[in-house]
Amino acid sequence: MTLQTWLAFCATETVLCFIPGPAVLFVVSAALARGAGAGIAAALGILIANAFYFALSGTGIAAAILASSELFTALRWIGTGYLLWLGLRMLLSRAKPPSASASTAASRSLLRGIIVQGSNPKALLFFVALLPQFINPAAAVGWQIVALGVSSVVIEFFVLLLYITLAVRARRMAGTRLAGPLERVGGGLLLAAGARLAFVRSN
Repeated sequence: MTLQTWLAFCATETVLCFIPGPAVLFVVSAALARGAGAGIAAALGILIANAFYFALSGTGIAAAILASSELFTALRWIGTGYLLWLGLRMLLSRAKPPSASASTAASRSLLRGIIVQGSNPKALLFFVALLPQFINPAAAVGWQIVALGVSSVVIEFFVLLLYITLAVRARRMAGTRLAGPLERVGGGLLLAAGARLAFVRSN
């Protein structure tokens, strides 16, 4: 893999990461509802799932999952159902301070981020379609996958961090009186993400 190929991958990854999908919407909703700590924890959960999917894509297992319509459909509906459940829970919640501590909220956001992205087959589609375009089969494939995987995680982290920063600023500008409406906005974002995921197809 040449430097030009790596730079092309980084540029492509950066552009695609800015497109709002279930991961971005979940992270933004967490930051809006619970603050920066929850947003960063949600982002780390997303990245853990992405690293796992990247490894699967590099070993070819992801292609086998995508080839099975039953597995793909199961993943899609698990992800859709979970996003809709989280969205409805936030949408119907009462405007009151969260009873959980900051560390507990962060732990929940981390776990939910892993589940949201782990049950999103669109991530599998993304990596399976993207990786072969930047890997030189005549060179050491394993090291190329590691380099691209680390680059992908770093780029997406900073993109998500930008979204978190904007969401936290909006939260601060809104003030505590609008905590309830912000919670519902976050719920609406998750409902939109779940509806979007429901229409993902493997081809």
